[in-house]
Amino acid sequence: MTYVHNRPEDFAREALSGLVKAHPGTLRRVPGGVARAEGTRPGKVAVVVGGGSGHYPAFAGLVGDGVADAAVCGEIFASPSTRQVLDVCRAADAGAGIWLSFGNYAGDVLNFGAAASRLRAQGVDVAVRLVTDDVASAPPERAAERRGVAGDLVVFKVAGAAAEAGADLAEVDRLAGLANDRTRSFGVAFDGCTLPGADAPLFHLPEGQVGWGLGIHGEPGIGEEPVPPAADLAAELVERVLADRPAGADGRAAVVLNGLGTVKYEELFVLWDRVHDLLTEQGVTLVAPLVGEYVTSLDMAGLSLTVTWLDDELEPLWLAPAATPAFRHGGWRAAPAVPAPDAVTEPEPPLVLATTDEGADAARVVVGALQRAQQVLHGAEAELGDLDAIAGDGDHGRGMCRGIDAAVEAADEALAAGADAPSVLRRAADRWADRAGGTSGALWGVGLLALADHLPADAPLTGAHVAEGLHAARDEVCAVGGARVGDKTLVDALDPALEALLAAHGGGAAAADAWRAAVRAARDGAEATKDITARRGRSRVLGDKSLGVADPGATSLALLLAEVGAALGVSNHDAEVPAR
Repeated sequence: MTYVHNRPEDFAREALSGLVKAHPGTLRRVPGGVARAEGTRPGKVAVVVGGGSGHYPAFAGLVGDGVADAAVCGEIFASPSTRQVLDVCRAADAGAGIWLSFGNYAGDVLNFGAAASRLRAQGVDVAVRLVTDDVASAPPERAAERRGVAGDLVVFKVAGAAAEAGADLAEVDRLAGLANDRTRSFGVAFDGCTLPGADAPLFHLPEGQVGWGLGIHGEPGIGEEPVPPAADLAAELVERVLADRPAGADGRAAVVLNGLGTVKYEELFVLWDRVHDLLTEQGVTLVAPLVGEYVTSLDMAGLSLTVTWLDDELEPLWLAPAATPAFRHGGWRAAPAVPAPDAVTEPEPPLVLATTDEGADAARVVVGALQRAQQVLHGAEAELGDLDAIAGDGDHGRGMCRGIDAAVEAADEALAAGADAPSVLRRAADRWADRAGGTSGALWGVGLLALADHLPADAPLTGAHVAEGLHAARDEVCAVGGARVGDKTLVDALDPALEALLAAHGGGAAAADAWRAAVRAARDGAEATKDITARRGRSRVLGDKSLGVADPGATSLALLLAEVGAALGVSNHDAEVPAR
């Protein structure tokens, strides 16, 4: 939905007014739209673009040096009227003719065309160029019927650069036409956009479905399927666009990965990571590629890929500098011809090989414990995330899963190399801290490293080893994180578990009984955090909001202690209480 508006019918006008006020000295309001504040340079072809509002940065955001001299701005998703087009063209005309361009939509064709006819009748030289880049909207033999989508940006940019360089109207239009003929786009949608004041989207897709080739207002596409992973989505986009590669394309291309409103930058970068590689593998030389929002549709959940095949005429126009409120271009540098120096990274903890069968067995026990922990954390990911979302940022479950997955991977590698138990756990701890990130990643990293220092290198793993290691882990976690019992952190489960384990072990209890006592104490400690107001971590700023909710860090620790105990298979085997 659109959250910020007054009267819905005033939305487009007020947004345009606010844009101009946000860019004093760059834009000025003119009847029907906006124009450069200083006007079109005398004797320069006036580049005028336009269409309905709701697509920012298109169209008003592209008015400025190197692109457009003015933009005609209709109501939300509605073509500007003929009068609006006329008024903006008159404001932009500098005596060298007007190049008029827009996406290929029926209302725009009628109103821009009617305005062009009236201007010509008044003696003004006008060229009209429709952008037709959307390959999903018509087959190649009917390319002139295609919709204009994010290819607008490239065509406008080429025309603007040519006009800025002093080309006459015929040359501006020829070059823009060449750019349009060599531009292909394909888009997808995950859900529709909602007009200001409306209580439902213009169109809707079932949850978990993607619409292939939908237009930016929900115009029909070519089918729906379940949403694929980003890598498969990238492959689909690249395949659709490259399948319509124009004749004579030599591989150089301007590429735009465009977000339509709700799919935001980091998601686009995830997609671009694969799109970039696929295009390169297909022999495409990327020239100043763009990833971001350039032609949107309010809050539409969707994106598109645009490829413009460049040549010796188009490439310098694409690379020419531009400076508008929403688009700055120029100064692009190609990748260096020589490889960059190798990055210096922090080395992983060294591997020490097990020298006895008992040492190798202990290493296997450590890996088994981590694997059980992996299973339980993935099973509890949603629950831990829900707990964290109440008074935190909701990422605890996901972070713990990232950490344990990395830890298990590192432990498996170390075990395969023949490492002893301390080395296996040190590698796992280092990888956990690196991949999990955040507070919990750091604390689990230092805690497991401390525990590793007390594991045997060449002897059976015993309950005493684990107890000593947990003691060291607690001390290190408290020293690094600064938390104490009562702060509503994982320490509220770790400390009572350790005390119960030490007390039971010191009192001669069977190892299995001692571990069960530790697990009970951890669970009780985690449960008790419901009655604590957080004093550490992100949730400390929320005061009593965290009351009634168990701390996710304490909860996950209690879960893991239970699983580790099961993996260790603790039994009263001898005086040293061997684990296995």
